[in-house]
Amino acid sequence: MAKALYHKSQRVYVKPVGTWALVEKVLPHWVKDVEEPLRVTYDVGLGREFTAGELVSEEVMRRREGGNSADDAVELENWRIYRAKNRWQDGDEVASHPYPGTFPVVMTDENDWGGWRVPGSEYDRDPSKIEYQARLIMNAPRMLKVCRQLSEYASRHSGELPEELQKAVRNCQGILRHVYEVGDSPKIAAE
Repeated sequence: MAKALYHKSQRVYVKPVGTWALVEKVLPHWVKDVEEPLRVTYDVGLGREFTAGELVSEEVMRRREGGNSADDAVELENWRIYRAKNRWQDGDEVASHPYPGTFPVVMTDENDWGGWRVPGSEYDRDPSKIEYQARLIMNAPRMLKVCRQLSEYASRHSGELPEELQKAVRNCQGILRHVYEVGDSPKIAAE
């Protein structure tokens, strides 16, 4: 059963979007003949409902990081690689794998129950590629922070950047638009 962790009009940081918002509606999801809601989601006016794990209260942000900037919230994202046991093959059968007997699962939730994983057949086809993808996904919040910092630097020093850096800034701005815009986002094309 679920209990509401946030209330209407409470200011929260929305981790997937990287912005602050106010809770507009608390949306309990009820099941017939059950006294408490099965789950609770929150409408914060950003185009979809968010779970409690995707939100951080203002008090928690201050307590954890001593501030309330978007960069501090990115640091709260603790995406990590968990090594799951390979149930379809023993470590002896796949000695050529980077980590025999296991495969990577990227945990993106504080409670170790959300994230990214691949089917066993795909891992067997190219384990090095899947290990690379897991490391890339794990570092995505930090890379997003670098994109944001580079974009902010470029906006403060607009006429002073060399051409190569301007291309990188345009790529960063395209990535940020793609990540933060709700709805139909433009496709990212590397320059």
